[in-house]
Amino acid sequence: MEKRLIVGVTGASGSIYATTLMNALALMDWQVELIMSVTGEKVLAYETGIERSAFPENVHIHENDNLFSSLASGSYRTAGMVVIPCSMNTLGLMATGTGDHLLARAAQVTLKERCPLVVVPREMPFNIIHLENMLRLARAGATIMSASPGFYHQPKEMQDLVNHVVGKVLDQFGIENTLFKRWSGV
Repeated sequence: MEKRLIVGVTGASGSIYATTLMNALALMDWQVELIMSVTGEKVLAYETGIERSAFPENVHIHENDNLFSSLASGSYRTAGMVVIPCSMNTLGLMATGTGDHLLARAAQVTLKERCPLVVVPREMPFNIIHLENMLRLARAGATIMSASPGFYHQPKEMQDLVNHVVGKVLDQFGIENTLFKRWSGV
């Protein structure tokens, strides 16, 4: 398996999930191929105070308007793609096969190459259009994982909740991690 993962960041709130994921991958020597929507980059800076210049060295940034990026082609091998957090706008674009920017195009490539595509919507509540778009993506092969942490691991602080979601995302790619305490029974 290639130790490189495409990470898409959109304008939905929840950028802490993306930064936690990128930092976890850095600690495991994984390369991150990062695509941020314009609003995604602004929300990330607003919510976390982190600018692109402060990303870990393992992060390679691809501009969302660059459809000549290696990520626009199935010949560039990765372990898959995660869109975290995923706005309903981007989810809708992916569900309809619209690839007029790199983030949506990379998702289409990931699906056509039959690589894992994990979509982490953070918004709520969902309306019928959101649910139908999620169903359409799931039928195309994507995994939809709402950013809903478990509580069985008895979280003590907010980062424990974030780690639970990110750890479950990593599980979808078969990436071993110890970000949260796994259930072992009572």
